[in-house]
Amino acid sequence: MKTQLFNILLPLGALVLGSVIGLAFGSIQNAALLRNKKLQQLGNLGSGWSIMPGSMRRVAFLMMALAVVQIGCPLFFQNESNQWMVSAGVVMGYGWTLFQQFRRHSTYRF
Repeated sequence: MKTQLFNILLPLGALVLGSVIGLAFGSIQNAALLRNKKLQQLGNLGSGWSIMPGSMRRVAFLMMALAVVQIGCPLFFQNESNQWMVSAGVVMGYGWTLFQQFRRHSTYRF
């Protein structure tokens, strides 16, 4: 009985952990976007290359967070399905922030 419960909770935990990482990354990206829009409105951006500065650094932090999870929680990566659950959680978390941003700026309301 204990193993069956563990087999149910482990993928759920992997999905939740991935979602937290995706939501955190999406929130950081959204905050940077708002800050850069404000700088653009004030005319403080010098060129087109500086519209989204620091995005590569934020992606590197996302990759480091995923590596820390993979090293710190090896239980989530013992079988292949749990590994995909972490990835699905990241996609769901980041997708949720993108959906919320779309919903705020869209004329069509869901």
